[in-house]
Amino acid sequence: MAPKIAAVKALEILDSRGNPTVRVMVTLDNGIMGKASVPSGASTGENEALELRDGDPRRYGGKGVLKAVANVQDKIAPQLIGLEVYRQVEIDRLMLDLDGTPNKATLGANAILGVSMAVARAAALAAGLPLYQYLGGPGSRRLPVPCMNIINGGAHADNSVDIQEFMAVPLGAPTYREGLRYVAETFHALKGLLKARNLATSVGDEGGFAPNLSSNEAAMEVIIQAIEKAGYQPGKDIAIALDSAASSFVTDQPDVYDLQKSGTGRKTSDDLIAMAEEWVKKYPIVLWEDPLAENDWEGFRKFTERLGDKIEVVGDDIFVTNTKYIGRGIKEKSANAALIKLNQIGSVTETIEAIGMCQAAGWRYFISHRSGETEDDFLADFAVAMNGGQLKTGSASRSERIAKYNRLLEIEMELGGLATYYW
Repeated sequence: MAPKIAAVKALEILDSRGNPTVRVMVTLDNGIMGKASVPSGASTGENEALELRDGDPRRYGGKGVLKAVANVQDKIAPQLIGLEVYRQVEIDRLMLDLDGTPNKATLGANAILGVSMAVARAAALAAGLPLYQYLGGPGSRRLPVPCMNIINGGAHADNSVDIQEFMAVPLGAPTYREGLRYVAETFHALKGLLKARNLATSVGDEGGFAPNLSSNEAAMEVIIQAIEKAGYQPGKDIAIALDSAASSFVTDQPDVYDLQKSGTGRKTSDDLIAMAEEWVKKYPIVLWEDPLAENDWEGFRKFTERLGDKIEVVGDDIFVTNTKYIGRGIKEKSANAALIKLNQIGSVTETIEAIGMCQAAGWRYFISHRSGETEDDFLADFAVAMNGGQLKTGSASRSERIAKYNRLLEIEMELGGLATYYW
């Protein structure tokens, strides 16, 4: 007989930015308990599922999540107790129906996702399987390429860089373990270069360095130097991925941007596309996320038309892990890949459905953390289960990021010679 859910509890904990988030514990009738903690984003798309906050200025500046915690225990739990834990889709659909809104405004995506993830973890434990194998099946053995954020800008850092993330991508490494070493060594080489130039080596929300540089392009130049200083060949051993998070510097016109942080000034979509074409010729860029803003659908289409055969064009804010928007993007050829964030859509089932849509269209999908993370390593197992081959989960600093990288090392060890790794 399949184990059944006996109790669902939640509490308010703190994320990596010191803000409240939700942790859920699902206990089964055989005593097994699965736990999960929900991440939180800083640069969020306007169509993301709602992260329910209390709004009480007397607690955590209004960011408390006691309402979400109460929704888990008072509204969701009574509906789930007695259900077989292996019925993930049924359980997730039940919560969506209970919420009854398109963006999870009633219960909160943080409440629903916490339960959804904890149910999956409890089920994996009950089945005696690692989480990646429970979610992905017995063939799950592909380790993702770690796209490591080494310079932060935009909404993730108080510096003079408009682009939110500059990532080192060890696509030339033979294994995940070696790939992680390649980019960790590059991270430390970059620190040495910045320190030698009397530039800040403090880190941003996701653990990357946040120096004040003379331009956005100067970040590219110093990364190339760091790759070489670490003993690697740019473009062969280690490539570069970017996340412009362009919604953070778009004006009230969807195709006009103001790059204030770097002092670059106003640019049109066409200007940014022309800049990207020059950068792709000049630097070993393999992936560019959110090069334009979430409502600049025509700009995204042009960008993909011009560069989609050369690099991976990833939509994040424009798609928000939602099949409605991914479907539109596929139809309009707005990109050739989607960023995948569990808390953007708010349940494990819906996230897997978004990935399935990408797979059916021949798109790639880029599994991602959030800037406000916890020590929960669910994402590492999820990346292996989904067989996407790429993951971003921050830099080689901050333990909430390292927890995911270290869990992947464990998975690689468990798989032994069965593990695969390729871009």
